[in-house]
Amino acid sequence: MATEIRIGHGFDVHRFRRGRKLILGGVEIPHKLGLIGHSDADVLLHALMNALLGAMAEGDIGTHFPDSDPRYKNIESAKLLAEVLAIMRRKRFKLINADVTLVAQEPRLAPHYAAIRTNVAGYFKVDKNRINIKASTTEKLGWAGKGEGMAATAVVLLAR
Repeated sequence: MATEIRIGHGFDVHRFRRGRKLILGGVEIPHKLGLIGHSDADVLLHALMNALLGAMAEGDIGTHFPDSDPRYKNIESAKLLAEVLAIMRRKRFKLINADVTLVAQEPRLAPHYAAIRTNVAGYFKVDKNRINIKASTTEKLGWAGKGEGMAATAVVLLAR
């Protein structure tokens, strides 16, 4: 039987607020603001989960983990990712690679790439050379450029 290859794309966005931790890829990033959401608002993992679910034709995180469900209130996004990874295992998919872009004017994220990359690779139990993390500003344009929030996009390649 030939190997089946699937690509998935994910996107997520959250607003900043004082008094919240900034969690990206399961790593706490020192910053005066954190992201708000029903869960821990890990925009990176949310985009990644949306990409994985898309590649498997399994909908999106809102379908699997609705914000109307109190079970997911303030939950660590890594726990949600574990459930998505369980779906991957059941469907016999393996991650070939993932490429994630964070969109934010601040904080500076480059100093945290290695820690995030290592952490995300650990969730998948793959070598970190299969995970790429990068960031871009919007040159102070729009809501992200004004520091109102952060977005993330993710592309994954899966095989079974």
